[in-house]
Parts: sequence; C-alpha cells; structure tokens
Amino acid sequence: MSARRAELSRRGFLTGSLLVAAGSVVTTACTTDPTGSGSGSGAKTTLNVWFHAYGEAGAQDAALRYAKDFTKANPDIAVKVSWVPGDYTAKLNATLLTSGAPDVFEIGDFSEGMARRGQTAALDDIYGSAEEDFNKAARAYVTVDGKKYGVKMVDDVMMLYYRKSVLAKAGVAPPATFDALRAAAKKLTTAKNKGLYLGNDGLGDAPLMAVWSTGGNLVADGKVGYAAPAAVEAVAALKQLHDDKSLLIGFTTDWWDPSAFAQGVVPIQWSGLWAMPAIKEALGDDFGVIPWPAFKAGGTPAVRVGGWTSCVNAKGKHVAAAKRFVQWLWVEQTTLQKDFAESYGFHVSPRTSVAATAGKLSQGAAKDTVGLAARYGRSNPSTWDTATATPLAAAANKIVRGEGDPARLLADAARQSQTAVDKQRS
Repeated sequence: MSARRAELSRRGFLTGSLLVAAGSVVTTACTTDPTGSGSGSGAKTTLNVWFHAYGEAGAQDAALRYAKDFTKANPDIAVKVSWVPGDYTAKLNATLLTSGAPDVFEIGDFSEGMARRGQTAALDDIYGSAEEDFNKAARAYVTVDGKKYGVKMVDDVMMLYYRKSVLAKAGVAPPATFDALRAAAKKLTTAKNKGLYLGNDGLGDAPLMAVWSTGGNLVADGKVGYAAPAAVEAVAALKQLHDDKSLLIGFTTDWWDPSAFAQGVVPIQWSGLWAMPAIKEALGDDFGVIPWPAFKAGGTPAVRVGGWTSCVNAKGKHVAAAKRFVQWLWVEQTTLQKDFAESYGFHVSPRTSVAATAGKLSQGAAKDTVGLAARYGRSNPSTWDTATATPLAAAANKIVRGEGDPARLLADAARQSQTAVDKQRS
C-alpha cells in the first residue's frame, strides 16, 4: 500500500509519530483495553503488533478498530498497535534482534531467510479449513520447506498508468514494447514536462521489470538469473531512457504516490493499484493501465505483485496469543479483510471468496489491473531480501550513468546476490 496524499510517501514520516532515540524506535500506539478502565488490567497478555505507516487515509484507524474488535472477542488479550513510519524494514530487522521485538508484524516481501533463521513461526495450524481459499500463489509465497510462515494480507499490483487524453493528443498509442515505451516517453517530453516517471532515482522497479520482460528470473531454484545475456541487454536498455532525458527525476513524492501523475506532471507513471482511488478522484476516467512491456520478441509483459504478509515472532513471549490474533484477523474475519482490501486504496485479497465479492475491483481500470495481474503477475522471490537485491540496484544505477560495462557490472552483482542467497539457504 502507498501514500495517497502528496505530503506522505510510502515510507514517509507522519508528523509526531516517530522518534528515534539511542537507537530505539518510539511509535504512536494504542492499546486495546477490555476493562474500559484505561489500564488494560483485564488482559493477561498484551501483544505488540506492528504495521508500517500506510499512507491511505483511514488505514491507521482501521488497524486500531480491528485490534479493539479482537480484544472484545478475546478479552484475555490486549493489543498494542504500533504504527511505524520511516524505513520500516530496517527498523523491523533491527528491533527483531532486541527484547522490544513485536509479537506480530507485517512484511512487504516475504523473507525465506527470516523463516530459516527461526525469526518467524510456522503458521500451518491456524489456516484450518480456510487454507484452500487462499490462492495458490499466496500459499506458495509463504512456504519454506513445506511449512507456511505467514498469512498473506493483501496483494498489491504495480503497473504503468497512462493519461488517455494526453497520449491521444500526441498520437501515441499505449506502448506494448520497450522500444515503444522509450519512443512514447521521448515524444511526450516537452519543455515543461517529462514523459515518464519511474521513481526519484530514475529507476524504481525498472531493473526488476526489465529482467522479467525478457521472460527471465531474478532467482529461480536458488540460482540468481539476472546476469543472463537477455537480462543484461534489457537492463542496459534502461540507460536509453536517461540518455533521452525523458524521465522525471527528483519529484516531491516517489513512485508509490500518484501525485506526479494525478497532477498532470507526467502522462505515464509506474505506481500501484493502491493509488487508483486518488487518481480516479483527480482524473475521472481519463487514465488507463498497462503492464511493463515485453523487451522484445520472446519476452513477456509483466506487472509486479507484491503485498503484505502477517507474521508471528517465533522468539516472542506470546507466540500462542500472537497466532490467535493473526488467525482471527487474517483467516476468520473475511468482512474485515474485504474492508482492508477495498476501503483504504485498492488492493486484491489473496482470499478467493473475498476477492470474488470485491465490487470496487470489478469494473473499469481496476478490473483491467486485476486481469493484468492474473495474466502477467510476477513476484519477488522469497530470497529477495536487502542483501540479495542491493547489488542489482547498485549495478543498474551505474549502468544508467554510463559507469561501466553492463555485462561485467551485472555479473559482479549477481555473484554478490548469489552469496546472499546461499547464506539464506544454508
């Protein structure tokens, strides 16, 4: 999920909600109180549940409401909801090594390494009869050595938005190949506006999409694949967008926020389904969605399917209560799951039964996006953590700046990523 408002980025700060002191993280938090006394004394256990700072209006209130409803149903368990802005992943990884680690936490890209290190608890026992209602990809996504170490909360789809009227006026068709995307971005660039926004660094998810657009893999069967010849050619081609000076770089918000597109600063932007309500409010029906185009013949279009997964701290003091919270909210409460998926930005529920009732996603561009995800969706592999991903990002940055041979840079990066993958799987 991402920020809706211009003043918030996906990992942006909420005023007054985060202080970092002596390496510790202090967040705004609310603890449910079954007694109504304000002391929480009626509960035998208090869970610390972490959420990253969703930018969509109402998301924080929803998380607090869900926690209160849980405590009403389970009065022995109070819930402290911690809303964590900033670099959530870095703060979570650091806090998991301390006594202040949360009992329940969400992660944006499921980590096989966390399961193998014993940081996340196996949750097979909480799925029950609902297991088959989670789509196959959602179940496979959290499975390590035959056990499930999380419950997928929402699927987030990332794709290209384009402004229908602007492209039509310029005589530009929605691009279906990388060459067409480059040509469109170049033609749509004017003295006042750039043609394409991928992110403030000029790349965003583009290196991943470039690899996938060749039909290749970031990691498959434990082997890093982004240094394959076709992938090298596709990643190297991103430099052409920079050379053409058709990319918006350094906007006030990053790619996960729709402001650049909604405000007419660019006619094509990479962003997510979560941003669609804000875009529709600003532009009406004057927009469409397309996948990242196939690089060339033999490749394939791609959209990125990410999302958030609820996990239990295996080393926490309240594992059983934490499992109960995750089970209650993300397995049993389908009404709340539907609310979370549709009411605070748009997201796709991993539950087949819940997704089938998603009226807001059954028409227009939202329906088109769901269809793109079904046809072209690709997800980061479970080994794609910071250590694995950083070498590709660093190499791609050097490539687009013309600071080395792409094949050599990506080969070196792939060796670093392979070391990180091997370490996770050892």
